[in-house]
Amino acid sequence: MPKQRKKTKKVNSRAGMLAKKKKLSVGQWFEKLVAVQARLRAPNGCPWDREQTHQTLRTYLIEEAYEVLDALESGNDAKFAEEMGDLLLQIVFHSQIASEEKRFTVSDVIREIHDKMIRRHPHVFGATRAKDSAEVLRNWEQIKAEERRSNDQQARPDGDGTRAKVTSLLDGVSPGLPAALQGFQLTRKASRIGFDWENVEGVFEKLNEEAEEVKNALKNNDPRKAEEELGDLLFAAINLARFLKVDPEIALSRANAKFAKRFRAMERLAREGGQEFKELPREEMEALWDGAKRLERKRSEAERNESRAKR
Repeated sequence: MPKQRKKTKKVNSRAGMLAKKKKLSVGQWFEKLVAVQARLRAPNGCPWDREQTHQTLRTYLIEEAYEVLDALESGNDAKFAEEMGDLLLQIVFHSQIASEEKRFTVSDVIREIHDKMIRRHPHVFGATRAKDSAEVLRNWEQIKAEERRSNDQQARPDGDGTRAKVTSLLDGVSPGLPAALQGFQLTRKASRIGFDWENVEGVFEKLNEEAEEVKNALKNNDPRKAEEELGDLLFAAINLARFLKVDPEIALSRANAKFAKRFRAMERLAREGGQEFKELPREEMEALWDGAKRLERKRSEAERNESRAKR
């Protein structure tokens, strides 16, 4: 009997600890995370963590961002929260490295974004008024441009005779971005000040125009011109995506996943027929592609019916 009471007491104690953890504030949890990363980087911490630099962590930052997108698409909230935590850790990790080098701290990072959000939303925190989201975005870009001019002036020594850097509304689009995302951001920034197509038909006309120019370059057997025109065609397609409020990176990622899924289905169907897909003639490959699409449609229809039945 005493053993049973002791076991019950231990269970109750553990439950109490869990309840106490859940009551921690956002700030307290964040401080605990920062402390964990500082401990991992400290002497006698984790050898791997201590070896990392901003440069070695670049890949992980990109990977975690994409894993957040995958989790978002999955509809699994537990996975979504987990992956956002992994992405947040990257911010804490980089901030810890900078803090050790006496450059900035995670508090500086938070203060910067806090102050920026206040400055960029004068229609909420100031006297400015914005009638719609389009005006909000125009104001946002204007405020960004003013901030860049101010930063440039502060960075120049007084009386050094240098000319002020000429700013552009396209400043801030990183050249290190993937090409599709860079094109998306460039056209989005231009559209916010009115440099845009009046309707989607104009974008389609541009697409057709660029496609014809690619064909002409091929007819003239000019590889360099073909590359240039193909780039223009891709840029027009990205502009179409932006006009339709579709992220081209996400749309292309989904198309890639769809192709990979159908291709693997074709390989499976070929094996079920006692054949190797790579050894089939083109006509049979096309037939299997159509078969994979039919299976995909049937599966999607079944999932929709199941979803309706649950409502």
